[in-house]
Amino acid sequence: MSISRRSFVQSLGLGVAATVVPARFEAFEPQRERVPGSNSTILLNSNENAYGPSEKVMQAMQDALSSANRYVSRQRHDELVHAIAELHSVAPDRVLPGSGSSEILRVACNALLRPGDRLVVARPTYEGVSFYGQSLGAEIVPVPLNRAFAHDLSKMLASIDAKKPTLVYICNPNNPTATLTARKDIDAFLENLPANAHVLIDEAYHHFAEPSAYYVSFLDRPVDHPRVIVTRTFSKIYGLAGMRLGYGVASPEVVQKMRPFMTNFGVNIAAAAAAIAALQDHEALKPAIKRNADDRQEFFNEATGRALKPLPSHTNFAMTNAGLPAQQVIDHFRSHNILIGRRFPPMDTFVRISFGLPAEMQQFWRVWDMLGLHPKGHH
Repeated sequence: MSISRRSFVQSLGLGVAATVVPARFEAFEPQRERVPGSNSTILLNSNENAYGPSEKVMQAMQDALSSANRYVSRQRHDELVHAIAELHSVAPDRVLPGSGSSEILRVACNALLRPGDRLVVARPTYEGVSFYGQSLGAEIVPVPLNRAFAHDLSKMLASIDAKKPTLVYICNPNNPTATLTARKDIDAFLENLPANAHVLIDEAYHHFAEPSAYYVSFLDRPVDHPRVIVTRTFSKIYGLAGMRLGYGVASPEVVQKMRPFMTNFGVNIAAAAAAIAALQDHEALKPAIKRNADDRQEFFNEATGRALKPLPSHTNFAMTNAGLPAQQVIDHFRSHNILIGRRFPPMDTFVRISFGLPAEMQQFWRVWDMLGLHPKGHH
């Protein structure tokens, strides 16, 4: 199905500027770049794919650079939308690509929240949505994770105000805890969702979660629910964090509400080429998933040998209790040229570690051992 010129322009998001996120959003803190040599900074702080994109994706980006002086064409945009739609067996008018899934999260807030409306989030979870909602004057309602570090959906449901529009954010697998919320529990939650509420399901780490009855993607097994928005990103499994490309899948009506808030020409020409190539490079996907699973298992092996008990991980990072103030541990690693995740209150003694290359993880554990922790201080 071809996208009309008018809808194409709308999908690029004319007329509305991006919401400014407060500077205290630590996720966007400056990072030192990795440089050649033994003094390179090791980046284990942003859940990036340390291995980068596949060779075919790299080639596609390089080929696209010859057109860097041009805006992404309607044909290229259509090709990207149709590739995503085909992947998930949905109509193209349900797909909205953007500059990272973060843009999709932002425009969902822009489209569905007004001052005084309610945004229900887990605590802790990815904070971006809370800051987007806060900048719009929405009431932010944080709901602590349950004892299994899953979303407490019964309390989230109870936090929905029947008298005002509400947006509920579910990050699954969750960042920063790397834990899962059961699909059956989310299904039950949706069955009881009040008519004034929408649900934003963030599946940024989907590919790292082992397929099971417990975890099933809302794109792999969709629900026919007009108020559910599912987001994905090319930043993680495809190794394209720096290219900024993600997308949302929602009902055509919700997509149309979101379009006016999109950044104009937000998907750059190299990112579009990279994404199309990534979706076609089927041979690279399974090895990338297995490589992360192997790295994750190695992390847990090392942790177990040190009497650590990280939270169960279904992502490309892990969270563990250091038994020390998180900032103290963060500063310790920073002093040794290693960046790990920021603080995530109220888990004030937990630290989040993204999985790096094997040699980087050897350095991580060497520096960890310099903390001189004892088993009794661990979770």
